[in-house]
Amino acid sequence: MAGKGSGNAADDNAADDNAARQAAEVAVELSEADGPTDKNLIAGKVRAAAGRTTAAATKVAAGARRGAGSAGRGVTSGMNWLTGQVLAMAPRLRIRDQAALRARFPDQTDDQIAQRLIERAARAAAAVGGTTGAWAALPALPAFPAEVAAETLAVVGIEVKLVAELHELYGMGATGTGTERARAYIGSWASRRGVYAVDGGLLLVAGSPLAKQLTRRLAARVRRSAFALAPLFTGAVAGAVLNRRETLRLGREIRDDLRQRRSTVTATVIN
Repeated sequence: MAGKGSGNAADDNAADDNAARQAAEVAVELSEADGPTDKNLIAGKVRAAAGRTTAAATKVAAGARRGAGSAGRGVTSGMNWLTGQVLAMAPRLRIRDQAALRARFPDQTDDQIAQRLIERAARAAAAVGGTTGAWAALPALPAFPAEVAAETLAVVGIEVKLVAELHELYGMGATGTGTERARAYIGSWASRRGVYAVDGGLLLVAGSPLAKQLTRRLAARVRRSAFALAPLFTGAVAGAVLNRRETLRLGREIRDDLRQRRSTVTATVIN
């Protein structure tokens, strides 16, 4: 018979699993939407994800407020939790392959499709930031840390899906199991470079340079989310602008890297 502590741990694990699943669903739905999505619908979905976070989310947001210099072990625990959520979320993202993308956007070149994917991802990220940014003006202040975590997960999901589909579009998709491919794309998101032919299981080993880079990227993402959740509805504007700008920048960097690498490979084969 499980003790009380075991029951609480099981409940926390279930809540964490639901948070990752909900964030993946939000990221996919918003990224693939043909037009603007209803703000109330977005708010409801991201709030649902926020409702499935654990007390570790409080530590994440508290660390963002205090700054890295005085964050302490509580923030480290929170960031570890958030990293785990990203790793759990990524394999749940629906990634369209090259054939599906070309069928979805017929009569367009790969570069034109890439531009469409980047613009849609930026719009989705802006929608999440604009919606959650306005929450801080509401009286439900205890929900603030969970909102930061939920907004972070949703936007990271949107961006990892973008990174993965750009790889697929340019014929440079990661190989391996679903989990290995997901981790490869997380590594690409963290490094802002295309995936190379490396065993996916080696990408995020604890203490590795890439794992540390992932933590730094997530910490920066959390700081932007916390900044966007400002009072007096200023956060709604800040969240939308910051998210759109960062997602556009990421998409363009990955696209340019993949396009250059494909051109190099093509030139080498022809020669």
